[in-house]
Amino acid sequence: MSKTVGLAGAGSIAFGTAALLRKAGHDPMLWSPSGKGTAELATGAALNAVGAVEVTLTPRVADSAAMLARDNDVLIIALPGYGHKAVLDALAPHIEPRHQVIISSHASLGAVYLMQLLAARGVRVPITAWGTTICTGRRQSGTEVRVNTVRSRVDLCTVPQDRSEEALNLCQTLFGDRFQPRDGLLAISLSNLNPQNHMGIALGNITRMEQGETWSQGQNVTPKVGRLLEELDRERLEIAKALGLEVKTIFEHFHLSFHVPVASISEMNQQMHAQGNGGVGPATADSRYVTEDVPYGLVLTAALGRLTGHPAKLHEAGIQIFSAMYGRDFEAENEILKALDLGRFDLDDLKQAAQTGLLRQPASA
Repeated sequence: MSKTVGLAGAGSIAFGTAALLRKAGHDPMLWSPSGKGTAELATGAALNAVGAVEVTLTPRVADSAAMLARDNDVLIIALPGYGHKAVLDALAPHIEPRHQVIISSHASLGAVYLMQLLAARGVRVPITAWGTTICTGRRQSGTEVRVNTVRSRVDLCTVPQDRSEEALNLCQTLFGDRFQPRDGLLAISLSNLNPQNHMGIALGNITRMEQGETWSQGQNVTPKVGRLLEELDRERLEIAKALGLEVKTIFEHFHLSFHVPVASISEMNQQMHAQGNGGVGPATADSRYVTEDVPYGLVLTAALGRLTGHPAKLHEAGIQIFSAMYGRDFEAENEILKALDLGRFDLDDLKQAAQTGLLRQPASA
């Protein structure tokens, strides 16, 4: 059965996801909060997807958050983490009990933030958090996207937990049988490998990014960069183990996302490069690899490391190094954790919120 799906975002992932939805027979609508990302599509121009998904579509375009919510039954947040809070603030007043919400990909407990906004209105909907995006790609223009890969497995969970089955059914209806349920939002947060991987890749290639070079990402995951990615993964897995959570390894991530045999991380990336889906690295230092993934990915992992007694020293160092390089305090830039005032809560509070979507109010509040 065809679904109406509203996508908040108009970048590579939103365009690629819209193409996937249309390919599966659904009816996507795009909303660019600034309006710039959909300016050409709003005139009736077609969106052309090439690469792993080949389709031409004319998506519906929303001019506001209210329109996106009004005209769709499913809402997908499909923009970088640093845009989540503003979009969630804009959508929350218009979300109704008939909606289902998907966050692609989930960043820094955004599902908890949205659930609390809705609870204040007395609205309860299933909010599904994905550990990563359904596809990767690069927006070529205002009307074209190159989809590099469509993932064969995406981790997900739903809050509140008792809505998990219907949410899984919805995701399968929209995108097929490619979802792996995980045990709550902390597992999903730790399932997103992009921040740690992008940290290692950006550190190893920052001069290429800064000088605007065109470079193969897979090819430049050299043996030393690959070993850094493996060590970062060890820290993440230690935290997950301390929380009693099962998450995929970095080896499973590259195997399932990019369809290469399991080997060392450098070897797997070289294979991706050889088969043409190794991707192109950022051609600017102003890249979401740093400006999104450091504040909205590494910061939460580092916080969980401290709370579990398994400090993520490499993650912590990455936050400090990038903050020094960019002259910014990336830890302070996470608007969602700041709004949640996470420091008021202990690990048991977070474990409960990971299942319910709601943080208890401290006795002192």
